[in-house]
Amino acid sequence: MKKLLIASAISLAMLPAAYADAKKEGSSWVGGFFEYYSTDEELSGAPNFLDNATGIGFEFGHRFKPNWAARIEFSRLDVDAQPEDETGSRVGIDALYFLPEDQFYVFTGFKRTNLVEPENFLNIGLGKHWAINDKFNVVTELAGYQNLHNGSTDVGVKLGFTYNLGGGSSSVASYTSNDSDNDGVLDGKDRCANTPYGVTVDSNGCEVKSAAVVSDADGDGVADNIDRCANTPSTDKVDATGCSIFEEEKVSENLRVLFANNSSVISNPDAQKFQEFADFMKRFPSTDAVIEGHASAPGDAAYNMMLSEKRAKAVRTLLIEKYGISANRLTAVGYGETRLLDTSNTVAAHTVNRRIVAEVSASKRVKLTK
Repeated sequence: MKKLLIASAISLAMLPAAYADAKKEGSSWVGGFFEYYSTDEELSGAPNFLDNATGIGFEFGHRFKPNWAARIEFSRLDVDAQPEDETGSRVGIDALYFLPEDQFYVFTGFKRTNLVEPENFLNIGLGKHWAINDKFNVVTELAGYQNLHNGSTDVGVKLGFTYNLGGGSSSVASYTSNDSDNDGVLDGKDRCANTPYGVTVDSNGCEVKSAAVVSDADGDGVADNIDRCANTPSTDKVDATGCSIFEEEKVSENLRVLFANNSSVISNPDAQKFQEFADFMKRFPSTDAVIEGHASAPGDAAYNMMLSEKRAKAVRTLLIEKYGISANRLTAVGYGETRLLDTSNTVAAHTVNRRIVAEVSASKRVKLTK
């Protein structure tokens, strides 16, 4: 039985792969496996009558060089025994050497089992990772285990899978290193076999034919085959991929509130101008505004400074409490009569100078035109 197991596992491991997944150094994997474990025939007698076993386990491996890797594993074994079956665990560590440009490997390591009693083993074996895709591999493996306590030799055969964790590696799948038609594309990637020698081919090994007509459906000057933005308006400037070019343009909005003489009371808090300003602030949520209070020239300058600040604070409070603008976006400042719009000493000039101005700036994306 043991000779049959050895011959079967060697034949399976040496079969040519449909394709090989050559990992670079720095990659890691995790995996699980089922195992058939054949104990030394000498152990089938008294006192334990240990016979063959089945097991299940998992492993973690890391490739620290292109051809060298290490792994740790843990498994549970169910051993046929008399007078009753034995169940135990096995832990170990292995060093693996992968053949160049292949996923066939040889390995050796140390194992410690705990069945009837704890025992230490040296093991050596061979195996292969059969790539399903860039992430998953089927694993076949054969190993011999030398008992360091009694000199017996056991044999194990595994069938499992691994999942590539990536890390510093990338997977390069290749079917073969041949290029049968000599077009510079390996057969494994060549979708057009037997291309005549000397013909220009693309990355798939297929002949590149020159296009007689270059189509530009939206008239933006970029051919349809590389145009990532179809139906771009003909008036827009576009980049090399046929998409409209934008630039940042500054925008601003002013808010004016007029007050009665010597008053900081807002007589029209429901005016549309306040809602429009609140909507503007919501369209540009990253902006802040300064609420500037200004007074007319008549009267004491210190009084006018105080009054302009009260007016600015009144507008700020209105915008926060009634129109929902965040308080940390609004600042109130009083300028008194230091920034008159009209310096003539007339009633009309005094009316214009008593004002509130909200200064805010923002950026918006504007398409460039031809």
